[in-house]
Amino acid sequence: MTLLSTIHSPSDLKRLRREQLPQLAQEIRDRLIECCSLTGGHIGASLGVVELSIALLYEFDSPQDKIVWDVGHQAYAWKLLTGRNGSFPTLRQREGISGFLKRSESEHDAFGAGHAGTAVSAALGMATARDLKSESHKVVAVLGDGALTCGLSYEGMNNAGHSDRDIILILNDNGMSISPNVGAVSKTLGRIVADPRTNRVREKIKGMTFALGGVLGEGVVDFARNVEESVKNLFSPGMLFEELGFRYFGPIDGHDLPKLCETLHFVRGMGGPRVIHVMTQKGKGFAFAEDNREKWHGLAAYDPLTGEARKKASGPPTWTQVFGDGVTALGREHPELVVITAAMPSGTGANLFQKKYPERFFDVGIAEGHAVTFAGGLATQGIRPVVAIYSTFLQRAYDNVIHDVAVQRLPVTFCMDRAGLVGEDGQTHMGLYDIAYMLAVPGMTVTAPKDGDELIGLLRTAMAHDDGPFCTRYPRDKTPAEPRPVGEIPAVPYGTWERLRVGKDVAILAVGTMVAPAVEAADLLSAQGIECSVVNCRFLKPLDSAMLQSMVRQHRTVVTVEEGTIVNGFGAYLAETLQTTHPEVRVVALGVPDRLIEQAPRAEQLELFGLTAAGIARRIAALQHEESLEAR
Repeated sequence: MTLLSTIHSPSDLKRLRREQLPQLAQEIRDRLIECCSLTGGHIGASLGVVELSIALLYEFDSPQDKIVWDVGHQAYAWKLLTGRNGSFPTLRQREGISGFLKRSESEHDAFGAGHAGTAVSAALGMATARDLKSESHKVVAVLGDGALTCGLSYEGMNNAGHSDRDIILILNDNGMSISPNVGAVSKTLGRIVADPRTNRVREKIKGMTFALGGVLGEGVVDFARNVEESVKNLFSPGMLFEELGFRYFGPIDGHDLPKLCETLHFVRGMGGPRVIHVMTQKGKGFAFAEDNREKWHGLAAYDPLTGEARKKASGPPTWTQVFGDGVTALGREHPELVVITAAMPSGTGANLFQKKYPERFFDVGIAEGHAVTFAGGLATQGIRPVVAIYSTFLQRAYDNVIHDVAVQRLPVTFCMDRAGLVGEDGQTHMGLYDIAYMLAVPGMTVTAPKDGDELIGLLRTAMAHDDGPFCTRYPRDKTPAEPRPVGEIPAVPYGTWERLRVGKDVAILAVGTMVAPAVEAADLLSAQGIECSVVNCRFLKPLDSAMLQSMVRQHRTVVTVEEGTIVNGFGAYLAETLQTTHPEVRVVALGVPDRLIEQAPRAEQLELFGLTAAGIARRIAALQHEESLEAR
């Protein structure tokens, strides 16, 4: 029997002797490598914090003490140690456990999150609530150094550091977010930690302090301590945290379990804001993940012996690949084009542009708001920025999109990867809201391509459009077909739709990924005697008024199909447009219902919400049946 199999709660862990903990750490790594090889997941970050997870549960009392993990995808070991070892093989599967921490899943998940930078603010809220209720438990925020590229972390630290509240911040420093970290803070941490003189000087000063105390008395000790603080601030990464009001401890080896437990035990007994700087290795204990930390941040199922994907990629390229190849090719035609991303160069395909044009590529870190406003500044000077950010992450920069780009009608192009249903990443990563939130922005051109060719064509259109911002969206999936060479693809005429099929009964107005299933649905319905027109509504805003008028003259039922929320989506926008001019036209919106969507394979999610050819056909057939009954 393994040690891990005997642990069903933190109380079981606390019964182990300290000398048993390294064996437990190895068993956890073995379990993570085994399970994630079947389900995929964010294995790299979780392998790096195995010892930290053990030490936290060994020295603190969860759930009474509140341990807040930033993002949560690095907390797989935490899941194994808090009662979810048995269910861990269901990780990221339908009706299984989440790939992130989730309050509804366990009492030990103090705060749920899938976006970076939330831990300090949430932990400070918990610490404040504790004090208001005259309670005495501890509150710990665990964040990766990647979160220090996120402005929200600094807002939280600025507030917490001078609050005098009992709160502990643990900085897990592995030099990475998903790709290598960028910015001044990352460089400072790395430079100071890598310099062996730092700790030698600090230790000598500390020894001098105690020696003077024994010989010359407390007055000189106070002076010596001031010298120690001054030298520490000159040579220590802690100077940043000290200035923000935190007492700093570290850096310490995050894989040295005795040292971790000793430090946590000591710092736990103190009060006020304090920070522990822990150095870890992303992918620790798994050679493939250690050697390629960016690739192994998160990935699909793999062979643990070879590191190769279990399902070999075949067929058309991904939308991400098409975007990366396309924007790189357009970079040659447009020397004024630059690409900006927020810590996701490989995830967005922007790394392809980076390799070709490094001086025109900008990774700003986990700072989506800054990315957008930075793009706005570039655009005022004649540069044409393409901002490549996941749909779910761009939500964090909505004010910047409106205030800093749209109000000034700046020609910034937003390319939103992972739009629509994203599969196994679950609730926090669903790209279901970008249609609704971009349609609401005055002057925003909103588009969605039906295939890879059209994505390239829309990028060309965006480069030619200089009257306000332009956005396009595409999913985490393969394109319907292999695209043509970029040089053969023309720009899509601005503001135009494309009629793909003619029918007399129902008009299907399809958006982006729903165009192909809509055409197939029309073929299925034709076999039932229901003839449908199908329109590719590649421009959601502005609408193609001429074709829309043609559709409503010929059809009394219009069905919109979009891979996004139906609340304030394209269907709602179209219904609002037609309600005063053509009240006789019935508009039915098909899309994702108003609810949070759990993890499952993307194909299953599309099937669940009827966003397949069969699902669309079934819904339209039911509508026609209803109308025939009403006509009687």
